[in-house]
Amino acid sequence: MQKVKYIGGALVILLAAWQAASRLGGWNEALFPSPWSTLRGLGELLASGVLAADISASLGRFALGYISAVLLAMGLGLVLGWYRNIWNYLNPIAQVLRPVSPVAWLPFIVLFFGIGEMPALVIIFIAAFFPVLLATVAAVQGMDHVYLKVARNFGIGQPRILGKIVFPAVFPRIATGLHLALGTAWVFLVAGEMAGAQSGLGFLIIDARNNLRADWLMAAIITIGVLGLALDGIVSYLEGQIYRRWGIRRN
Repeated sequence: MQKVKYIGGALVILLAAWQAASRLGGWNEALFPSPWSTLRGLGELLASGVLAADISASLGRFALGYISAVLLAMGLGLVLGWYRNIWNYLNPIAQVLRPVSPVAWLPFIVLFFGIGEMPALVIIFIAAFFPVLLATVAAVQGMDHVYLKVARNFGIGQPRILGKIVFPAVFPRIATGLHLALGTAWVFLVAGEMAGAQSGLGFLIIDARNNLRADWLMAAIITIGVLGLALDGIVSYLEGQIYRRWGIRRN
């Protein structure tokens, strides 16, 4: 209840500031819509089915790109974190590639995969991959060696030790990377969809801009924010379920 109270209060403050800016700024409604105009535009998008279709397209792309990146990054991270010598060679390469914005690769992505669905998927994958990979490697290398001693006492050897002992032990630290990757990938989803996709929330923003519908554009922006919050909540819920299954106390 306390969290709901804070969210409600923040929403009231935001709407009040938005209404004041639209009223006192002197801008035309076609350029900077008020909350009420945005609500009407949102109603139009919902009634026409456009918003539902674009949300479905974006969530489908995001799920495919994010989940594939997470699975590959965690698998590689466990192996590379365990075999430190291999990671010592690959770490400089990862540190060079990690700061590069996924959008910077867009010309090459379009060259290799063409225009359409694939650029958005590849950008989401790149955006989610490195945060999870680096978090997993750091978690494995920083793991308490007590877990390994227990594994040896029970006769658990490689490669079972990675799945049975190491992964559950380091998962709480990996979870931080999962949340970071989700936020980053969701941000770049929109950028990826602006690169030739014919559906999705990024495409809706471009379409609204081209049609001078600032109310639709603002409605799309709000939808992106709300969905991002909901996705983070879903990841937190799944994280909690994993903790309960493994008997891990959540901080």
